[in-house]
Formats: sequence, structure tokens, C-alpha cells
Amino acid sequence: MNFTCNACCYGRSDVLIPAVSASHFHSFHSPSPSLLDRELIANVKCSYSCGLTGSCLLRERKTCPDCKTLSSVKSILGAGVWGRKRGGALLFQASLLPNSNGSTVGDLRKNVNRAYGPNLAEVIVTGSDQATDKASKMPVRPIVVPELPTLPSIPAPKRVVLVRHGQSTWNAEGRIQGSSDFAVLTAKGEIQAETSRQMLLSDFFDVCFYSPLARAKRTAEIIWGERTEPMISIHDLREIDLYGFQGLMKNEGKERYGDAYRTWQVDAANFLIDGHYPVRELWARAHKCWDEILRHEGQSILVVAHNAVNQALVATATGLGPHYFRQLLQSNCGVSVLDFSPQIGSDGPPYVCLDRLNQTPSPPVAAEQGSGRKAGYRVILVCHGATETSVERFPASADEPLNMLGVIQAQKTAELLLDVTVNSVLCSPQPNARRTAKAIVEVQEAADCLGADCVPRYVEENQLEELADLDWGQWKGQIPTEVVPQGRWQDAIQHVDNGGESIAEFWKRAGHAWKGVLDHLKSLDAAPSSQTKNVVVVAHEVIHTAMIGHCLGLTPASIGTFHVDTGSISVVDLPDGPSGRGVVRCLNYTAHLGRWAVPITLPTLADEDF
Repeated sequence: MNFTCNACCYGRSDVLIPAVSASHFHSFHSPSPSLLDRELIANVKCSYSCGLTGSCLLRERKTCPDCKTLSSVKSILGAGVWGRKRGGALLFQASLLPNSNGSTVGDLRKNVNRAYGPNLAEVIVTGSDQATDKASKMPVRPIVVPELPTLPSIPAPKRVVLVRHGQSTWNAEGRIQGSSDFAVLTAKGEIQAETSRQMLLSDFFDVCFYSPLARAKRTAEIIWGERTEPMISIHDLREIDLYGFQGLMKNEGKERYGDAYRTWQVDAANFLIDGHYPVRELWARAHKCWDEILRHEGQSILVVAHNAVNQALVATATGLGPHYFRQLLQSNCGVSVLDFSPQIGSDGPPYVCLDRLNQTPSPPVAAEQGSGRKAGYRVILVCHGATETSVERFPASADEPLNMLGVIQAQKTAELLLDVTVNSVLCSPQPNARRTAKAIVEVQEAADCLGADCVPRYVEENQLEELADLDWGQWKGQIPTEVVPQGRWQDAIQHVDNGGESIAEFWKRAGHAWKGVLDHLKSLDAAPSSQTKNVVVVAHEVIHTAMIGHCLGLTPASIGTFHVDTGSISVVDLPDGPSGRGVVRCLNYTAHLGRWAVPITLPTLADEDF
């Protein structure tokens, strides 16, 4: 368990200074949660520039006199300490914190500057000896992750827009970045950031929070452009701390760490390196970020950060644990939107709805979308085009056709999917879904005439009864705010008999629909093709959000956690096949609708022309 110095070499030097195990310290539990959330004992080594080695409780880092790469940061877990040479000795800073029995943790070879509270002391380390060699072989007690807190209450609705940074030099190289700060944006990354700036140009934000790492900071500066509202750096928005992995090429990680690297790939929540569980730590850090972000007075907030931390922000906001890591994809410059609504008459945590996930500068079905594992199976959820009542009311009738806007949306969706070879289309039996599905099939089968393919495509179309919309009962054609004056209809419908389909029955039916889609994908295995097998599912807003819930293994309480609009597409990848876990590549993508795309930020009362 080695913690590699974040100041210079990340342990990539061939000659490593003998490291002292973190188990050399006594068992530690902070008597005050304000001093330390959990044990932060790390094993520190540096063999290149700083010449740093030893063990410490990390609480603060300062600029390294040798490397000059670090700025002063407090309360940081595993992101580096500073060290320098003085004569023949090596110095580093360790945080001395009181033990539960009143003694002080932090003496390596001697009792140095015993103190109570978070006092910093220089500790002299000259190498390893018999005691530390023995300590390095001792087992390390796993970090205990505390129960995560709830989100803070808010007085008014807020919309938070998350953006991942553009492509970096280490992204392009295939190098593991973690919380290191050596990579900068590539030319492609600058273009991606500029595209995101254009996409968000007409959107208003009260504040921008950003990660201090160069690749995210530069992306934030490009997107923010000439806005005069404040930009605030939050250190906890840095990327996941990956300790000894940082700086390695991905193939090097596999070669050097073997089983640990496989755990990182297939069971990241239980991945242990250098005495740390990086994903669990990241989830705890994301909660701290939400506490700061949601307490800001702004109602429209931009956050620019990184892949893993943005995943953690989305997951912690929607109540998903660390085992959902890599199931909510974040591509370079992908935009995700979260809506927070206060509980009426309560100071409890806000309601949260994921309005969209990973809306990227390039379409989510494009071949160049390289984020995430390659998937041999893909489900493309297409929401039917608009109807007369779809914008402001519950559906008036199961037989309601598309209006003119809905026809345009269906055609634009069909055009978007022209770049994808669709194997089959499954659709709801209702007319609006069937008309949307027909547009997709017609364009697919004309792919050769339209220059998108050199041979004709033949697309199988089937209706799936379970894909029918929720039976709204007495709510049909009603305005939601009139039916449910306070709170969300998704909560009310779980307790109110409106004469239609109960939420329990609907949830069960949505589960059958999702299983039917997966079974259909399995039936495509006989097709002799190495290409991704794509199934398009055309249905309705609520059935799609329920199917996303089933894909993620959630409960009926998750209805209302996700949102899709008419004409939108959502993409679920199945890299381990139809029997494996689904990865949500994007949710509620509408950029293909052009002038009818749903705006990123909500209109304000001053937007009279909206």
C-alpha cells in the first residue's frame, strides 16, 4: 500500500525509496468529526524530485520547494504532502491529531512536537529500519466509510448543470489521470469546450463552480466566456484520487497491479489501493460538494469538473451508492442537468430530478463517442413526438396523434439515427408511438438512397403491448398543477386512486417491458455480425423513465427521479450483454431537434418572449 507523491513523479521512477506502512500508526478515531471524517493514514513515497517518504495523516499540503507544483489546500485526502531535503535528512509534513485516549498520532521514529488538535509538524525521515520494515508487513485495517448525509434543504428551486472538461493530453494518451494536474486540454478538447460554450451561450448562470485542476479550469474559462458572474474553485471537485495508479498507462496498470486492476474495472466500489477505497472516498467527497453548491444563493448553477466526480455528483444527488460507478456515463464536455425542488412545508432534503445526462457536443450514437466500454448491445429509447396535450397536460387519450411539432420531431430523430444501423424497432401500440416508429423505419430502409449506406437496410418492426403509456384515469387531459397543487404528481399517484392504473401495476408492467427488450436483444445473437446490435424502443415519457429505473435496479419510488421530453432519445449500453448491467450513456438528449431542442437552463420570469 504505497501512496505516491502528487508533487512530481507519482512513483514512476525505477528507484523507489523504502516506504513506511500506514499501519505503523496507532488505531485512530477522531473525537471530533470536524477534525477528521475518517482515518486518512497514507503511505508516502517519492523517489524523483522531492525525495519524500514516510507515513502521515494528510490534512494540508503546501507548495513543494523542489517541484513548485502545489498550492495550499486544507482538509484534503490523499492528494500529496510537501517534502524537501535538509542536509542528509528528508522532511515532510504530517498532521498530528489527538487519539481517542488523548495521545497523539504522528510520531514515526520519535515523538516530534506532540500536540492536540490539527497542528502541523515537520517529521525527519532518513529511510527504513527494522521497526518500519516490520510495520510495512502488518495488515492494514480497511477504511470504514460512514453513512452518507442527506442533501441540505433549500428555500427555492435550483437547477445545477454539470459539465465534464474537454479532452486532455492524458485522455488522448490513454494515461490514468486521477487527481494529478499535469494534463492540459488538447486542441480537440479546446474545440469541445468551445462547442459547449456555444451550446450554453444563451443560458444564464448565477455562479460557476469548478475543479482547480488545469484541464477543468480551462474548460470552465472557455465556457464562461465574457460572463461577469463569479467563478469559484472547489478543491473537492478534483478528480478521483487514484494514488499509485496515477500517471500509469492503462496497460501498465493491468501489468503492475493484476487482480487489483481487475477489481478497479469490474468492482470499482470495492477497489482498494494504498490503503484507500477511492470510489467510496469520492462519494463522500461528492456529498461535501453538494453541501457547498446547494447552500449558494444562486438558482442556476454551472459546475465544471471531471468524469468520476461528475458521476459521483449525479449519483449522490439521486440517492445511488458507489456501486453505480460507471453506470452513469460522462463524456468529454458532456452536459448533465439536475433539478432540485424544496419540500413544501418541510426543511427536509430537496426532491431531485435528473433532467438529462451526458448531452455531448457530438451525438450520443456517433461512432467517435469513445467514453465507456465498447458495447455489443445497445438500447435506444426514443420518446414519441409531441401531441396537442403533451406539453402542459397529462395525455388526453391513448389514441392522441402527433401534432405538427411531433411530426417534425419524429423526422429529426429518424435523421439522427441514420448514422446507426438499426436491427429492429419495438414500439408501443399507441398511434403517436407507431407514427414515430414508422418514420424511423422508413428512413433506415432508405439509407442507401440517402447515401448513408452502400446497401439497403431491412428493419424489423414489432409492437410490444407492455410499452403502452400509463393509464392516467381521471387525470387524462388535466393540468398537473391543478390535480396536484403541492408536491410532485409522481409522489401523489403512489397514494391516490385516480381511477387509472396503479403505480404498482405500472411498475410491474414496465419491468416486463424492459425484460421483453432484453429478451429481444438476446434473440439477435444469431445474426452473424460483429457490429453493435441496436434496438430502438419507441414509447412514452413515463414508461421510459420506469424502464431506466428497472435497468438500474431501482424501486417504484424512483419514478420522478428521471425526466424525458417528447422527441428525446436516451441510450443504454450493455457491454456485458443483455444479462449484464446497463450503462446509461445519455438521458433525454434533444440537441438533434435544432431550434426545438429543450434549453439547458430554465426560463426566468423576465424571459417574456420564451
